[in-house]
Amino acid sequence: MPLIAGEQDRPTPAEAKQRAVLKRLEKFSRFTDSSIGIPFTRFQIGAEAIIGLLPVVGDAAGLVLSGYVLLEAQRAGASREVKLKMLRNMGIDFVGGLLPVFGDAFDAIYKANTRNTRLLRNYLEEQLAVEPPPPPFPWATLIWLSILFAIVTGGLSLVL
Repeated sequence: MPLIAGEQDRPTPAEAKQRAVLKRLEKFSRFTDSSIGIPFTRFQIGAEAIIGLLPVVGDAAGLVLSGYVLLEAQRAGASREVKLKMLRNMGIDFVGGLLPVFGDAFDAIYKANTRNTRLLRNYLEEQLAVEPPPPPFPWATLIWLSILFAIVTGGLSLVL
């Protein structure tokens, strides 16, 4: 973002909106995927894993909850590719959660909302990325080419 003399480096309204979306989604993902610490371990589960303990209904509720991240991605203008990856993660989480016994552990480990939030964050940060500064002028190359040109023309003037 170009700066005008005396202007602070403030985010544009679109940037601020996208950062607010990401902040909301990170809170949501933390709640659904890793808000409850398991004592004496570093492992954390979320509300979605608890809800998923209810056979089929819990997994369907988890799928609906995951839809919120996809909805926010749609509102933020995420690309079709990003949304398809999100749908894939939601599908894997849903189908994996349906497995008897292992599905509940899978729900606790896979953390689709966190994955989808990360996908959206990466996409939005890529969109917000500031253009890199132009490369510095190649002074050394210019000097060496000037010296080479002087030697060649000096040598040609001696020969002719």
